[in-house]
Amino acid sequence: MAKILIGLVAAIAIAVAGFFGFDFYMQHRVAGDIETAFEQIRATGSKASHGKVSFDLWSRTVAIADIASESTAQPPLSVKIASFTASGVSQPDASRFSAATIEASGIEVGTTMADQGWPLTYKVPSITIKDYSGPGSPQRQPASSSAIDVYRFVLEQLGSVTASSVIAPSATGTVNFGAAPMGAGDLVYSGFALNDIKNGKIGSMKVDRVVFTANMRPTGKAVKITGELANLASYDFDAGAAAAVLDPQKGNDDRIYRVYRQMTAGPYTITFGQDMRFIIEGITIDDIGVRPSRLQFPALMAAVPPPGIVPTPAQMREMFEKLAGMYEGTRVGNAEMRGLSMETPEGPFKLSAIRLNLENGKIGEFALEGLDVRTRKGPVKVGRFALKSFDVAGLLRMSALFANPAQQPSPERFLRLLPLLEGVEVKDFVAPYRDSTRQVDIDTFSLNWGQFVGPIPSKAQLTAKLSAPVDATDPKQAPLIAAGMDTLAFNIDLGAAWTEPSRTFALDLATAEVGGLLKASARVGLANMPKELFSVNPVQAATAAAQIEAGTMEIMLRDIGGVDIAVGQYARSQNVRPEEARRAIVENIRATGATVTSPDAGPTVDALARFIENPKGTLTLKLTPRAKAPAMQLIQALKIDPSIALAQFRVEASTGR
Repeated sequence: MAKILIGLVAAIAIAVAGFFGFDFYMQHRVAGDIETAFEQIRATGSKASHGKVSFDLWSRTVAIADIASESTAQPPLSVKIASFTASGVSQPDASRFSAATIEASGIEVGTTMADQGWPLTYKVPSITIKDYSGPGSPQRQPASSSAIDVYRFVLEQLGSVTASSVIAPSATGTVNFGAAPMGAGDLVYSGFALNDIKNGKIGSMKVDRVVFTANMRPTGKAVKITGELANLASYDFDAGAAAAVLDPQKGNDDRIYRVYRQMTAGPYTITFGQDMRFIIEGITIDDIGVRPSRLQFPALMAAVPPPGIVPTPAQMREMFEKLAGMYEGTRVGNAEMRGLSMETPEGPFKLSAIRLNLENGKIGEFALEGLDVRTRKGPVKVGRFALKSFDVAGLLRMSALFANPAQQPSPERFLRLLPLLEGVEVKDFVAPYRDSTRQVDIDTFSLNWGQFVGPIPSKAQLTAKLSAPVDATDPKQAPLIAAGMDTLAFNIDLGAAWTEPSRTFALDLATAEVGGLLKASARVGLANMPKELFSVNPVQAATAAAQIEAGTMEIMLRDIGGVDIAVGQYARSQNVRPEEARRAIVENIRATGATVTSPDAGPTVDALARFIENPKGTLTLKLTPRAKAPAMQLIQALKIDPSIALAQFRVEASTGR
């Protein structure tokens, strides 16, 4: 029995000794592996050091104290970590390292901004990473110490890392701009979290709250700026897509890579001193993508001259070209800012939403909705203002042509700005009328153009519905005041289009209504209109204009009160009764018509006279060319004797109710 007991004690002693021996061996092996990794960093010229390294075999926990590193990039980036602990560690293979939990505390990251040497520091009390797996050492070093190569290296490394979550309860950033007017500022982050990191993608990135303060001196007087952004989040981030725009090897890659599925934030509040406050209730951006062939940051940075160097016109053109490429290389499915408001000493400013999308360098639609602003003359409101198909990239390229102050832009260059925008829309616009309490209302205003021949559109559409007060101080509007009208309403629907195969042009006035006065519609045709008419060369356009021929014209007028107002004004001016005034006007029309030699003058004069005699009726005129009628000759004839021009048309006139 004693022998058995002695043997058991001896076995336990040997096991304990073996365990501690193995633990001692593992301690040195882990320390050696960590030192090897730091040597790889120092081999690039960067600084890297650490303190005590310990390893606990039972819990498979590695702890490293006092980590410090500084890159060779300019400006240099320094990182300090007071304590790093990885528990539940394992090595699935020779090149991988895994840990159930990684905790780092006392983290400080520092660098400087721009050439001015403004210090920027981030302090993070703690970070916790769950279910981590990644390379045991850097797979390769950055191509250079430049910021772009370092960023690309970090993004590419993310592709080999997996983790279920990364959480930092808080972080603080501090920047000092020295003697610059921007002063100094602080950023405080709360509730930072990354989730579902694998295959170079991050399922979600969230920050519960960001608070910043800044002390600025824009005019020598200190102004405190504070801001708060809540609920900042992004979803389905793709590091590989982001790295593509930093990789010169992707310069010919014309595919669209989606970087984010969605980004959201809000509310966002900024306060300027004690007088101004700006609020955005929410921000949403969907489907953010990049095209590497057009969006190359290395090429853009290379095109920017060093600070203090005034760029030449050629350099300015190159910079604008690169900026245009950035817009062509960026896609935004939809972007929206909601609930914008500003409180100022002059009064409040409100905007319900700003919306836009971006594809191939064009903003498909840029819209402002729900504008409400107070002015000294009264409130101004806009239900909706929109720019349609706004070519931002094209505008930047055109701006390059205006960048040389020694070369004045030609009118042709200004005309070439027109194709950069294809339409404007305004709805529910309300503004004060002069200094009165009355208002101008635009229910709808929509102007679209397109089908360009060179820089000139050959197709346009105008729709407008608006009203304005009758001005009692304007003598020309006195008849309207006398008739009891205090508001004029307008409704217009006008279209114009040139057809190249037939060389015809049509002006179609579907509706032209002046409320309480008259309603009209018309269609005017032109024939033999050559393409050269749309030339920016005035001589070429004038030569082409000589070939234009008049086509058929149809006009319909409906009286809705205008005839009675005209008769009443004539009666007051002649001091006669309205019935007498109406007869006098009719007699004058017939007398004037008798002097016209056109064979169709009689029926036309009779129709016009009946239109005056019978209010609230309609007058229809149709003019058909008797033969080819050059439009320019007709215009000259109208200036000399309108009856000569009218004689070249067959006129059909009729009236009705």
